[in-house]
Amino acid sequence: MQKLRCIRNKQENFRMPENNNIEYGLFEGDPPRLETFKKVSIVPLIFLIFYEVSGGPFGVEDSVQAAGPLLALLGFLVFPFIWSIPEALITAEMGTMFPENGGYVVWVSSALGPYWGFQQGWMKWLSGVIDNALYPVLFLDYLKSGIPALGGGFPRIIAVLILTVALTYMNYRGLTIVGWVAVFLGVFSILPFVVMGLVAVPKLDPSRWFVVNFDNINWGLYLNTLFWNLNYWDSISTLAGEVENPKKTLPKALFYALILVVFGYFFPLLIGTGAVPLDRDLWSDGYFSDIAKILGGVWLRWWVQGASAVSNMGMFMAEMSSDSFQLLGMAERGMLPEFFGKRSTHGTPLTGILFSASGVILLSWLSFQEIVAAENFLYCFGMILEFIAFVKLRMKYPAASRPYKIPVGTMGAILMCIPPTLLILVVLAIASLKVMGISLIAVLIGLVMEPCLNYSKKKKWLRFSTSSDLPDLLVHNNSEFSESLID
Repeated sequence: MQKLRCIRNKQENFRMPENNNIEYGLFEGDPPRLETFKKVSIVPLIFLIFYEVSGGPFGVEDSVQAAGPLLALLGFLVFPFIWSIPEALITAEMGTMFPENGGYVVWVSSALGPYWGFQQGWMKWLSGVIDNALYPVLFLDYLKSGIPALGGGFPRIIAVLILTVALTYMNYRGLTIVGWVAVFLGVFSILPFVVMGLVAVPKLDPSRWFVVNFDNINWGLYLNTLFWNLNYWDSISTLAGEVENPKKTLPKALFYALILVVFGYFFPLLIGTGAVPLDRDLWSDGYFSDIAKILGGVWLRWWVQGASAVSNMGMFMAEMSSDSFQLLGMAERGMLPEFFGKRSTHGTPLTGILFSASGVILLSWLSFQEIVAAENFLYCFGMILEFIAFVKLRMKYPAASRPYKIPVGTMGAILMCIPPTLLILVVLAIASLKVMGISLIAVLIGLVMEPCLNYSKKKKWLRFSTSSDLPDLLVHNNSEFSESLID
């Protein structure tokens, strides 16, 4: 009788679908949160998303080397419609449906079960850590033209360690600090390209924008560069529980960040390819600083290099925030040991930060192209699970509360996922055997790790718990609910 009374109490908290069968359990309103720590407002959130995805045009130079000016420019105009906009829209809908830390892990768990939710968390966390290993590499690539000693050897290793420790400490101090630092760094990163554009006006030759040679295109490098520079819109969902009024703030922040990101790529490419004679071999990491020197002199080159440095700092901090809060969210859901859910006195996930920083240090020896290819491969697997979860939740639980809902029906949701899914298949197909092998080994590790953690939970070797601050996200079909009443 007591069990029946508890079930009835839970039933009052479930949203009732139109067919009067209880199918989806989701508390209305924002879930209760720790109110001790200040939440992130819309302006810092926009720049956190900006740094999760972009951080400025640093790293897009390879698109010109791979395919020439015309395809590079078209890529950064067309690619957002194929990938960025669908991913941002899905993030807005699912992030407001599940406004808690863990983000896409919770989406996939609710649609496909905790096993696949864990696989999503493992692949996306590993992808994020690999991605974060890029930023010390890019940081040093831009500085090595002015400080040649940073090009390799012991000084480069020390520089990577110092940078990682300093930025990790800033993440430890609090997400609101990271957010407002991101605003300052974002403005500083964008300004030199505005100045470069003004200086370049007399030297622009529009005919240079239309140069293309279809017999000399590195499609693998081209697509990987576009994909890497325009993805990770879903990363901000892993810290939705730290956002002020996420059901309204998150969709707005994604919209403004999308405009900022596309403009931040297209405008510098337009200036760089139109104002300087084309030499595709020179278009590699750090070439924008050379263009700045040609157009404005040494002072502008140093400004661009400084902007690159702070941009990589911003991207590092934003990515580490996402990765570490994802681990915290998984621990709050009982997917990881309890110590991953412990917060520091600043409200930050200390264990998650340390794990993410360790991964960055271990992977920072890889080259830029190897890092991009490896993280893209793992990221693709995670995105496939997200698309499946998005469509399945639309189909099975149409009446569930969605504070922001993409204005398309079920068929529209399916059609929206087709172009990015085809792109994913292309990215997977062009991966090298080395990258493919390493990535598949990483996936297999995740497939084995989840049952091992469950076994350690049963044996009580590690302590697991589910946070009482979170809502029940229980998915029942009618027969399962009836069976629970009988029991």
